[in-house]
Amino acid sequence: MNFFDNVTPDWLERQYLLWQEDPGQLDSKWQAFFSGFSLAEGGLHPPGPHPDRISCVDCSKKQVGVGVLIHRYRDVGHLLACTDPLKPCALSHPLLELNNFGLDESDLDSVFITPDFFLHQATLRDIIAALRETYCRSVGVEYMHMQEPSERQWLRDRMEPSGNRSIVTSEDQLEILHKLTEAALFEEFLHRRFIGQKRFSLEGGEALLVFLEQIVTATATVAVTDMVLGMSHRGRLNVLANIVGKPLANIFAEFADSRELGFVGEGDVKYHQGFDSDRFFPNGSRLHMTLAFNPSHLEAVNPVVEGKCRARQDRMATHGSRAVLPVLIHGDAAFSGQGMVAETLNLSQLEGYSTGGTIHVVLNNQIGFTTLPEDSRSTHYVTDMAKMLMAPVFHVHGDHPEAVVHVAGLALEYRQTFGRDVIIEIICYRRHGHNEGDEPAFTQPLMYDRIKAHPPVHTLYATQLVENGLDAALPAALELEISTRLQGALATPVEPVAVGYKSEWHSIQRAYAPANAATAVPREKLVELAQHLTAIPEQFTPHPKIATLLEKRLQAVKTGTGLDWGNAETLAYAALLTEGIPVRLSGQDCRRGTFNHRHAVLHDIKNGVSYTPLDHVPGATAPFYVYDSMLSENAVLGFEYGYAVTSPKQLVIWEAQFGDFANGAQVIIDQFIASGETKWDRSCGLVMLLPHGYEGQGAEHSSARIERYLQLCAEDNMLVVNPTTPGQLFHLLRRQVSLPFRKPLIVFTPKSLLRHPVCVSNLDELSDGTFREVLTEEPTSGAVSTVLFCSGKIYYDLCDYRTKEQRDDVAIIRVEQLYPLRTDLMKEAIAHYSGVTAWRWVQEEPANMGAWSFLRARLSRLLGAHCVYVGRQPAAAPATGSHRQHKVEQDELMVQAFSTPGSTASSAPTTPYYGDRR
Repeated sequence: MNFFDNVTPDWLERQYLLWQEDPGQLDSKWQAFFSGFSLAEGGLHPPGPHPDRISCVDCSKKQVGVGVLIHRYRDVGHLLACTDPLKPCALSHPLLELNNFGLDESDLDSVFITPDFFLHQATLRDIIAALRETYCRSVGVEYMHMQEPSERQWLRDRMEPSGNRSIVTSEDQLEILHKLTEAALFEEFLHRRFIGQKRFSLEGGEALLVFLEQIVTATATVAVTDMVLGMSHRGRLNVLANIVGKPLANIFAEFADSRELGFVGEGDVKYHQGFDSDRFFPNGSRLHMTLAFNPSHLEAVNPVVEGKCRARQDRMATHGSRAVLPVLIHGDAAFSGQGMVAETLNLSQLEGYSTGGTIHVVLNNQIGFTTLPEDSRSTHYVTDMAKMLMAPVFHVHGDHPEAVVHVAGLALEYRQTFGRDVIIEIICYRRHGHNEGDEPAFTQPLMYDRIKAHPPVHTLYATQLVENGLDAALPAALELEISTRLQGALATPVEPVAVGYKSEWHSIQRAYAPANAATAVPREKLVELAQHLTAIPEQFTPHPKIATLLEKRLQAVKTGTGLDWGNAETLAYAALLTEGIPVRLSGQDCRRGTFNHRHAVLHDIKNGVSYTPLDHVPGATAPFYVYDSMLSENAVLGFEYGYAVTSPKQLVIWEAQFGDFANGAQVIIDQFIASGETKWDRSCGLVMLLPHGYEGQGAEHSSARIERYLQLCAEDNMLVVNPTTPGQLFHLLRRQVSLPFRKPLIVFTPKSLLRHPVCVSNLDELSDGTFREVLTEEPTSGAVSTVLFCSGKIYYDLCDYRTKEQRDDVAIIRVEQLYPLRTDLMKEAIAHYSGVTAWRWVQEEPANMGAWSFLRARLSRLLGAHCVYVGRQPAAAPATGSHRQHKVEQDELMVQAFSTPGSTASSAPTTPYYGDRR
């Protein structure tokens, strides 16, 4: 706490009187303060009785006023900082006027004791000058909101004695000028050479490159080996060319849309592309840089970057490792407007998602497309939301590159020291419109009058350096050298796109192919695993119901019958760990499981200590991670995508609390999971577990929206599966990391079936066989007249009804994998039956949902005949909110499914009906 925090003059007067009577009555810090004050006053007021106390008390009030003034500058000095290139600098601020502190101009040359300031004894004039130099120049700092005194003091020690600036050598200045000129001429070259093409120019914000270059070069001295950047389209091409090192020839070929360049899949626009490269330093160190691919959805890449960093850190076996640095570059309007920012910030200090601190750079153009700040946020600063992390916030003038360099170095040092996020706002402007074909003067004419008259930062800085002694010919020579290099790149052959994946992905194939992976586990090993997974440590007292559950799991494995969903899932994870495959499971309440089936983490009911059985699997050579996530789908799913795309040899799973809750992360699903491979050639083996099933729980707790995922399916981009047995889940999870390729796996998991007495598997189903995309039944002795196709939970309802009605003439085929549809296996299943008079698809979902729309034409082609739809009528909501009505609909569905051809009951619509439902 600051020495003068919460001090009032009245309180100080009482303390001073006590000190005069007996210094020992006070804390040592206040003893030193009053002793120093007396010395400054010429030793006129030593301890003990003294007749002239009033004048000394007046002096002490001024002394307190100086302390409060110092605190005020630290707290709100940023309000007087000169950080806007488009506005004149303010000369004063009402909160910092002397009269607020009981001071006036007559006190300016008085000497004051300031034990909590680097000038321990100085005139008020010098104190104010030092404070203004630190807090009111080109850098404004917000850090007094931080709750850790040690972090505040650390920042203070580095800012106040130096006046919040670094020593910049002439070599440093030339490097800054080079980077600014490089940034400016790159944009000018693109503008001239590729007229009319969008590039989302960095012009006006060129200081970003100076910031990033400082971060990159400083990593060599702070043991950072990997840096992952995320940013939107503004300035992206410049960062690719001049920071990450993407060949200029390739960038120019993308502008020319050259066939020579080539790409895998559909490709994406040039300002969404990513790149990775290595930077080598004179001290022998190396920095691997990655700029993550990003869609137009602003800030969507933020959690992806964090997940990519965490995956690398986990491989280094150090959670929160400072060796991997995430850097996120934000736009001003998006930082305050997009909820993804707040969600990602909230991940930063959570056990399962922390990455040792992120450097956030807000490139403040002072406009969002055509929207001004007063219309886009309710806060004073665009960065105000970030203060929820108790992180320091720096506001820096975008036309003062040396200040930008200083802040970059301070930010990196802070991150490496404390492992926490830090936020930097570079206040600049956008020289053109939202894109180069847009006219910003339509909506901001006055602002763009100022911008047109404002010289670019590389010109301003060159002029400053020349005035300070730089050879006047050097800036022109530098421009010529850069221009020559840009022009030469046009004639340089394009560097070919690499064929085949690199690093951890080198053994992974791109293309999907139907394959049976070896996923069975010997019976003896499963029994051994079960014994350890159900063993309770000594002195650990689990909940009695959990103890009973574990005993039932063990007995099921020993007897070889009755393995439920949670048992088979846990055995799948344990077996993978013994094979050196790490497992990461994340989601809301996933340690226990939304529906109380998993219990991956046990809790002692006497002392609250937790125990994770999968952390103690004998023979395990890989870690098991399981985390209850924050109450978010968007950022958490994005994080897990980033983790999975970096970890092809690891089983990475995100579980939704309810399947349809995943619609809160639709951007991640659409832009990354479903299309990331075809756009960016980035495969991903992420597993999504989506609870799905109709049990009368209403519109939001029934459907995982199967139809949405099937609509996204094309070009073998995803695996969409609706397994119906624990054994199928066991093989499915193991298959995901055993196949030669990686595709996102969408799994519709059950709810009521988790404890359904019939939805169990024998141990033999785990110790033999593999995942089966299509499940058929044993042939019956009687003739089959009706074949029902279905997927998921409804199979058990159909079986129950068939038994009750004694309908041996009805066969059921389960489509376990909906996409890619194994038509070869479907044909084999169909071939078992001859003389069939009715082929029907049965689903719980309304006709405009579920798998019907996706499968209708495919089934007809396979059958060479019409397939009848049996299910609910089209509906706007997935399910009724009435349990009574749900049961009525479910019963009617069974009647329709088992009706004989031509009967009244078989009059269910054969095609979806999209008219009025009344």
